[in-house]
Amino acid sequence: MRDPESCRIKHTQDTQQQTELMEESEESKELSEVEEEHHDKPGEKPLSHSKTKNKFSKKRRANQSITCTQCGKSLTNKQCLERHMRVHTGEKPFKCDQCGKSLTNKHRLECHMRIHTGEKPFTCDQCGKSFSQSVHLKRHMRIHTGEKPFKCDQCGKSLANKHRLECHMRIHTREKPFNCDQCGQSLTNKHRLECHMRIHTGEKPFTCDQCGKSFTHSAHLKRHMRIHTGEKPFKCDKCGKSFTYKHSLECHMRIHTGEKPFTCDQCGKSLTNKHSLECHMRIHTGEKPFKCDQCGKSFTNKQCLERHMRIHTGEKPFKCDQCGKSLINKHSLECHMRIHTGDKPFTCDQCGKGFPYKHSLECHMRIHTGEKPFTCDQCGKSLINKHSLEFHMRIHTGEKPFTCDQCGKSFTHSSSLKGHMRIHTREKPFKCDQCGKTFRWSSYLKTHLTVHTKEKPHSCSECGKCFSLLQRLHLHQKIHTGVREYLCFECEKTFITAGSLKLHQMIHTGEKPHKCSYCDKTFSWSGSLKTHERIHTVEKPHKCSYCNKTFSVSSNLKRHERIHTGEKLHTCDQ
Repeated sequence: MRDPESCRIKHTQDTQQQTELMEESEESKELSEVEEEHHDKPGEKPLSHSKTKNKFSKKRRANQSITCTQCGKSLTNKQCLERHMRVHTGEKPFKCDQCGKSLTNKHRLECHMRIHTGEKPFTCDQCGKSFSQSVHLKRHMRIHTGEKPFKCDQCGKSLANKHRLECHMRIHTREKPFNCDQCGQSLTNKHRLECHMRIHTGEKPFTCDQCGKSFTHSAHLKRHMRIHTGEKPFKCDKCGKSFTYKHSLECHMRIHTGEKPFTCDQCGKSLTNKHSLECHMRIHTGEKPFKCDQCGKSFTNKQCLERHMRIHTGEKPFKCDQCGKSLINKHSLECHMRIHTGDKPFTCDQCGKGFPYKHSLECHMRIHTGEKPFTCDQCGKSLINKHSLEFHMRIHTGEKPFTCDQCGKSFTHSSSLKGHMRIHTREKPFKCDQCGKTFRWSSYLKTHLTVHTKEKPHSCSECGKCFSLLQRLHLHQKIHTGVREYLCFECEKTFITAGSLKLHQMIHTGEKPHKCSYCDKTFSWSGSLKTHERIHTVEKPHKCSYCNKTFSVSSNLKRHERIHTGEKLHTCDQ
């Protein structure tokens, strides 16, 4: 037989629980009625959450008869008062048998149990998404309806639910009630605190299923996924350019508006975004926080380090679609493309000469200004640019880093090696448009052209003899001055030029480095080899301007032309 007292207690508990559910239902209905009355009427503004709550309180005040002695709140019956008192006492008599969590009433326990069972009985008829509680479904439906019934009475912003309004209000009150126990930082809501704590724990629960990269926030993962999908949802309405992130679009728009809201307090320079300002400030502080782990070189920003690393990896991701050449960065590719387009956007305002690169123009301007800012610390010679100084220093160091793989000869300049290689390949890319003669060097062609023009603009002030090249005039003047600065240590004979001394020394060494490709005969001088090989090729490049007779050697042509001119160089003194 059942105990009558236990039956009575059971009946009382069931009655109390039913009353609690009924009261919650009544409160929810009445609150909904008040919200509907004052939100959906046409021509009226939606009530803020605080005004809705006040209206609801007034409507129920007539039925409330029991008052809480702790806070003065009025309730409709004793059961509601008992339940309310748990707020003050902290009593939570309903305990979850799965995780041990305690709750204030049975209804909340039932809702909580759905976390463990996974039950989601409330389904959205618009998108099919399911929820564990009806209130969650109700909030979700506002996404589809666009309803935002909770309005801020400070700025007028409307929000979808009460919790968002409460969080929003902290912007105005500047309240940050959630404190990090690790670093003391204060945050406006619990979610932000949870996300912030991941900085200290290192937790990254959101992982990309494409590349495996992890993130602390789901929003960060969502943004990251656009890299894989290629989605660029933010479009500029000025030029049509699309961006992956909203912030990138905002920064881009400043190009069109000319806005530069971030100003350096050191030099007054204005920049378009905060990141650019931070990087710029490192110029003043000298800070270079990004260090190469290969060579130890430091950089002011991450992008510069990434570009630098390509030197070590050999990566050249930017490819020219004209010639297939690969380059290390985008800027280098843009500069390279000017070779194909012939574009020379940088023009000298002194002589009108155009240049493909700004740096080339800056160097060129020093010709007009006479500026030579790079000085050799060995001999004091000043040069026009850093590149020229580096070449000059090899005179002092004796460095010849460019070596021929055919004969082992070394050179100080890459251009000298390139020219030397034409000896082995027999390439002569510079052709005279008058006679068709070809040359290894452009300077040789320039010298040769004076044969056709007969131009000799450089005149000796001592004897009046004229020369086509200034260099030849300088050599000639040493005859008058008697300067013979190059001494042979074998026989103490002196010479005007280093080239003449070098050729002379081969007499002592017996060296004959120039070999005929037809008969294996060797010569000390390249000129002698060239003349000899014309015996085999029957080439006669020197043509008489009077009778068209040709000669293999220029000296023979000169002798022949005296027949036509009547010139007689040698006179008898008897």
